[in-house]
Amino acid sequence: MKIKNATLYVEDQEKALRFYTERLGFRKKADFSQGDYRWLTVVSTEDPEGVELVFEKSSGNPIAQTYQSAMKSGGRSAAMFFVDDVQTEFDRLTALGVEFIQPPTKVTGSTIARLDDTCGNLIQLTKLDAWK
Repeated sequence: MKIKNATLYVEDQEKALRFYTERLGFRKKADFSQGDYRWLTVVSTEDPEGVELVFEKSSGNPIAQTYQSAMKSGGRSAAMFFVDDVQTEFDRLTALGVEFIQPPTKVTGSTIARLDDTCGNLIQLTKLDAWK
């Protein structure tokens, strides 16, 4: 058994696609529509056959809107992405106009930084001390 998809609720799928591909460097994997429904995923360019991040619209879904709002207002990250060097990614993404709500910070067992994805979510970048 393995994880194939993980869902991230977004306010605007097209805006999320632009942010995650143009700023964070992910690659579009799937994009299928039927009526108002759109199945849209991105993958890491470092693992193109790995887990797909599904962008599901939060608008029109009261449960998703409540969850997304509560996570963000509570300062909770909706997703965590591992990086080789948090400071390097912070510098690269800041230069691309990404807004961080927490700069690189050493915490127990890791270094983290958190950014606003402009689509209703906080995202955490993480480098585990023991991760190679």
